[in-house]
Amino acid sequence: MRPEKTAPARASDGSRPKLACRNVWKLFGPDARRFLEGHRFRPSAKEIAEAGLIGAVQDANFEVAEGEIFIIMGLSGSGKSTLLRCMSRLIEPTHGETLFDGEDLQKTSEKELIELRRHKMGMVFQHFALLPHLSVLHNVAFPLEVQGVDRRTRETRAREIIELVGLKGRELYYPRELSGGQQQRVGIARSLAVEPDVWFLDEPFSALDPLIRREMQDEFVRLQDLLQKTIVFITHDFDEAIRLADRIAIMKDGIIEQIGTSEELVTAPATAYVAEFTKEVPRAKVLSARSVARPSNGAVPAGEPIAADAKIEQVAARVFGQEAPVPVADEKGVLVGVLTREAVLDVLVKRG
Repeated sequence: MRPEKTAPARASDGSRPKLACRNVWKLFGPDARRFLEGHRFRPSAKEIAEAGLIGAVQDANFEVAEGEIFIIMGLSGSGKSTLLRCMSRLIEPTHGETLFDGEDLQKTSEKELIELRRHKMGMVFQHFALLPHLSVLHNVAFPLEVQGVDRRTRETRAREIIELVGLKGRELYYPRELSGGQQQRVGIARSLAVEPDVWFLDEPFSALDPLIRREMQDEFVRLQDLLQKTIVFITHDFDEAIRLADRIAIMKDGIIEQIGTSEELVTAPATAYVAEFTKEVPRAKVLSARSVARPSNGAVPAGEPIAADAKIEQVAARVFGQEAPVPVADEKGVLVGVLTREAVLDVLVKRG
């Protein structure tokens, strides 16, 4: 059943949106726009199928705050990559608005859109698409060359970014001389060379071996701590999403089933599909001390309090290491409850 139409999901911290989708549809097939108009932009899945159309994105509504990492998840064919391409207007939505700093990209000219991509958008995809005949230095500097930046300036900037992503000393290597993880770092560096406001990443680490993938996730977290970009990130890996996301959108058959933090998705799934999608997620990785804490009943336990937003896997050893309940406090130092061995054990073995 299709979720009811709702207002756009907003960033939880109240920041102004950097990006937004308003009633975005992408149908593949003949006369898709006319079909949507004829059904007042609310066709059912059955009507879409009977018309011989594919509902790749159906009525997407959400906002991405400045500095937020917004992850879109789903199985193959769920529409997540199509939605990202609609947001960057690499493909044209059939209907709806895609907003960048409040400006509707559907109303921008081709020239304006090219300038926007050159100066304000960075893109990284699963396939690195490095230019094989160019060195690392010149691959990273290439977007600046396209902008018309002089050679000295662009190479200085490229060297700074190469050092930032941990490839200093490999400036003159060619892509064939690099490992998969190093090639992906070059792709990331190239996308950062133009100092984009928004970073679109479509499964950038999925082709990497598990150990290299973990290394790249660590690198990504480090870069975000430094740069504070607004990021839309596509993945099908919930562990990756847990590590990286501020909020997660889960898609199925072109429909956004739910948007929330990883903890919200696990503890309060909005649909049966989200519940099924998240049921194997290790709860200790996503549940916070705040959500598991039990009332202190007026007592003030001794000891250094645990931060309310700390994940249970981070604090389990400490809780099991002492008999008395451990205090949990918010960012202002106010006691919000206590963590007991029993409460933590419930999480670890999925009880209650």
